Amino acid sequence: MNNFQQLLLQRRSIRKFKEELLTADETRLILEAGLLSPTSKNLHSWEFIAVEQKGMLSSLSQCKPHSASFIADAALAVVVVGNPLESTAWIEDGAIAAINMQLQAEELGIGSCWVQIRDRSYSETISSGEYINDLLDIPMPLEVLCVLAFGKKEKERTAADLDNLHWEKVHIEKYKLMD
Repeated sequence: MNNFQQLLLQRRSIRKFKEELLTADETRLILEAGLLSPTSKNLHSWEFIAVEQKGMLSSLSQCKPHSASFIADAALAVVVVGNPLESTAWIEDGAIAAINMQLQAEELGIGSCWVQIRDRSYSETISSGEYINDLLDIPMPLEVLCVLAFGKKEKERTAADLDNLHWEKVHIEKYKLMD
């Protein structure tokens, strides 16, 4: 794709993947997109853990009961972590890196889906982040923001439609309540 707006329209959350691995070049390009993302004060407060091993993908898919199961069928998961001691904008920095990786994947024809981890629960006593920290040996003070699942799309989804944009959410000069 050579049109950025078309890329934005085409990128949709994909939760069903083919049983097909990504190439080393595809994985590298996705990770490079994250590493190229802008960060507050150029601090690069994020780190990425790339997971391709099927057993570990299966374990990662259990980080949130019911809503992360599709990670098990992904070809690649990228765990986005941040360091709150390095930057107060670690969440924003990680989110920017995550969407950069998702847009790069879409440009390659690879599907992706964000799995929210920060402030989510694995159980009544363990957060999803703590579960992943233990699983992947993530040290303190790093915190998990999200897991991105990537894989070859089982099927294409309909692109977003410019006619359905929520223009009521845009305010000019100052906030105005809609009637």
